[in-house]
Amino acid sequence: MLVQPLENSSPTQTSCRQRRLCSHALFNFAGADNGEVLPESIPSAPGTLPHFIEEPDDAYIIKSNPIALRCKARPAMQIFFKCNGEWVHQNEHVSEESLDESSGLKVREVFINVTRQQVEDFHGPEDYWCQCVAWSHLGTSKSRKASVRIAYLRKNFEQDPQGREVPIEGMIVLHCRPPEGVPAAEVEWLKNEEPIDSEQDENIDTRADHNLIIRQARLSDSGNYTCMAANIVAKRRSLSATVVVYVNGGWSSWTEWSACNVRCGRGWQKRSRTCTNPAPLNGGAFCEGMSVQKITCTSLCPVDGSWEVWSEWSVCSPECEHLRIRECTAPPPRNGGKFCEGLSQESENCTDGLCILDKKPLHEIKPQSIENASDIALYSGLGAAVVAVAVLVIGVTLYRRSQSDYGVDVIDSSALTGGFQTFNFKTVRQGNSLLLNSAMQPDLTVSRTYSGPICLQDPLDKELMTESSLFNPLSDIKVKVQSSFMVSLGVSERPEYHGKNHSGTFPHGNNRSFTTVHPRNKTPYLQNLSSLPTRTELRTTGVFGHLGGRLVMPNTGVSLLIPHGAIPEEKSWEIYMSINQGEPSLQSDGSEVLLSPEVTCGPPDMMVTTPFALTIPHCADVSSEHWNIHLKKRTQQGTWEEVMSVEDESTSCYCLLDPFACHVLLDSFGTYALTGEPITDCAVKQLKVAVFGCMSCNSLDYNLRVYCVDNTPCAFQEVVSDERHQGGQLLEEPKLLHFKGNTFSLQISVLDIPPFLWRIKPFTACQEVPFSRVWCSNWQPLHCAFSLERYTPTTTQLSCKICIRQLKGHEQILQVQTSILESERETITFFAQEDSAFPAQTGPRAFKIPYSIRQRICATFDTPNAKGKDWQMLAQKNSINRNLSYFATQSSPSAVILNLWEARHQHDGDLDSLACALEEIGRTHTKLSNITEPQLDETDFNYSRQNGL
Repeated sequence: MLVQPLENSSPTQTSCRQRRLCSHALFNFAGADNGEVLPESIPSAPGTLPHFIEEPDDAYIIKSNPIALRCKARPAMQIFFKCNGEWVHQNEHVSEESLDESSGLKVREVFINVTRQQVEDFHGPEDYWCQCVAWSHLGTSKSRKASVRIAYLRKNFEQDPQGREVPIEGMIVLHCRPPEGVPAAEVEWLKNEEPIDSEQDENIDTRADHNLIIRQARLSDSGNYTCMAANIVAKRRSLSATVVVYVNGGWSSWTEWSACNVRCGRGWQKRSRTCTNPAPLNGGAFCEGMSVQKITCTSLCPVDGSWEVWSEWSVCSPECEHLRIRECTAPPPRNGGKFCEGLSQESENCTDGLCILDKKPLHEIKPQSIENASDIALYSGLGAAVVAVAVLVIGVTLYRRSQSDYGVDVIDSSALTGGFQTFNFKTVRQGNSLLLNSAMQPDLTVSRTYSGPICLQDPLDKELMTESSLFNPLSDIKVKVQSSFMVSLGVSERPEYHGKNHSGTFPHGNNRSFTTVHPRNKTPYLQNLSSLPTRTELRTTGVFGHLGGRLVMPNTGVSLLIPHGAIPEEKSWEIYMSINQGEPSLQSDGSEVLLSPEVTCGPPDMMVTTPFALTIPHCADVSSEHWNIHLKKRTQQGTWEEVMSVEDESTSCYCLLDPFACHVLLDSFGTYALTGEPITDCAVKQLKVAVFGCMSCNSLDYNLRVYCVDNTPCAFQEVVSDERHQGGQLLEEPKLLHFKGNTFSLQISVLDIPPFLWRIKPFTACQEVPFSRVWCSNWQPLHCAFSLERYTPTTTQLSCKICIRQLKGHEQILQVQTSILESERETITFFAQEDSAFPAQTGPRAFKIPYSIRQRICATFDTPNAKGKDWQMLAQKNSINRNLSYFATQSSPSAVILNLWEARHQHDGDLDSLACALEEIGRTHTKLSNITEPQLDETDFNYSRQNGL
């Protein structure tokens, strides 16, 4: 072992001893085996420690090539390497000696080689290392340790970048984890085989843990991206990731409305827009909505003027002339028509030539006689005027009596020119055969005054203005006529009632009935209404346990899905669900509108472990650009509070808005409703329009009732319930009317009535309803009544059109073509889908997806996946793209997504869409093709057997 000199001795005390120790140590280190003898002294400047000019550096062995370590020191008698604590043999050193000219000191440089085998054979707690030790007369110096490692770079990347499809201006993050290697690999990104320089593009950052970040995606950022990893050994390329930056299409501005396509009469005009602002690129979504809009237009036709008949001759004037005139008013010229041709005034001599034209008096006539003649003419004219007035009064009286069968008094003749009038229906005289009870004496002190068109909304109005009152008035009603032009039905314009309540007439109060109205032979009219529930039946209950189930309110669109496992085992609950059919307790604030019924589910103290799905129908034409829709809940104090907006992010509940219904995931029972706040005038409510008809007590009359209600099944069911009591028959399948929030009113008119077969009662051919009455009519079905009369009893077929249109808005035509005979009438079903057979379904039969397949789907997709093929992609494939943070908080996100799918696909029963979504994801390890043909597993079978299914 080499004996090192004392490092702390002074040169004068230790010079001889140092020289002897060094010679002895070097002699022992060199080894006596080879017989080499080192010199006893090495010339050097006394009193100086060795100083390293060059120290060995860390080195890497590439493949099998050895590496050289070198060090240089001055002044140095000798330099040797020490590796891993062991001295390297002298034979393995290569040394060179030189003289530093500036200082005159001796400089020594030493080299050694280290092989791959030496490094691989070393097994220690640290890397293979080597160190230089240099001697001088004063002592020794040691260099830094230099580590020697075998360089390598593995082939496979720990994480390859994945392709992305991102919208323009979205963020792109491409992850790259290079292969393991020594030394660590440097990462470089290539785009389309060209290096990316993040220094020149501030939008790109490649410094964050080898990842490539593009802060705002541009179209030019689309391409193939490759991650390059390299060190001193090799280079590696990752798989290429394709990045597609897409642009969703946007509509351009609407063009101007085109000219009306007809020069005269009713036609249409259109406007268009293109999906070019911007145009969809790289697979971006095409614009949603219509590219062409059409509205009806009316081009006024020119009407030429025509003369009225000549008036009577005037009284003879002192000039012996009388006049007559005529006016160009039958009709007057309109819309650029020609004025009447000819004279509007004529005059002629009225004394058969007794007066001369130059007004000179005759010799036979004295001035006094001429004055008497003028007086006679004056008195004659006055007498003729009195007679004419008397004849006119008598004629009007006779006309009014002849029209008493209609029960209508016309006072304001402006209605004949197209205006809407307020009018009343007068009772027939005592003893009229059309009375329901002719023995009942009339009470002339009782009257009901109606102002406006016959558009009824209050339930009491419906009773008063049905076939027994509106078209065949009872003896206790006397209706007055008030003259007004284009009367609108404002909220304040309610009917005023004055009078007493007689037995046998219409009762008042909340428990009104229709027992006093007895239309004849109504039984055949009810053949398709007998199975429908009445208002008191809009409530349903069911008992549910751990296996869950589904509770459905028949023909209302309201349902409740209790998932499997939501109720603890060994427990069961009686769950109920109801719909508020009275006046809503949710009062609208400002422009807020109630869009759905108020739905109550309970019991309120019941707790569930998994969110249940509540489906509520709504009447909004869904668009986030025009509506701001909220979910509200009624508190125990009776007030309403907002739960969430359907566009907000929330972890307490989830709202999925479909075109006709909203599916809500909740964890507490209560009373819920949807409200909407229109953002623009283009916000649209969907109205269902339908026409019902029935015979009146008068065999020649036929009544039409046109309804405009919110497009929810429960609202239409209320109409059906009313019509069932009145013997109504649906004459045409209901249609949808898109009613805009643009403050324009609604017009309902009857067109194309067959002449000489039918006639309509005066002033009821066209009726108008103000905007506010339609926009806010949530719980009171709005309808307008029309009365038609046959000329002869032999007329049994009725054909006409009902036009329902919003001014500057949408229009629908209901084609009525029916027989008024019960035996020939065709029955039209009210509801396209009857779901009242099983209002409560429990256990596996209530779900579309079998429980065994459901478990496999959850086990597969609840597990996170690096490629994103997990529950998030399952949600995306099922069009659930918003508020995914809600599902992340659930213990089984896939199960909650499947519950939402079950609620959305309650009626279609088609599992193909779900199967296709699973195949597109392509992550499942088990075959799910049999999802389209579900079979019960053992659990399902046992449950079915126990419940007798």
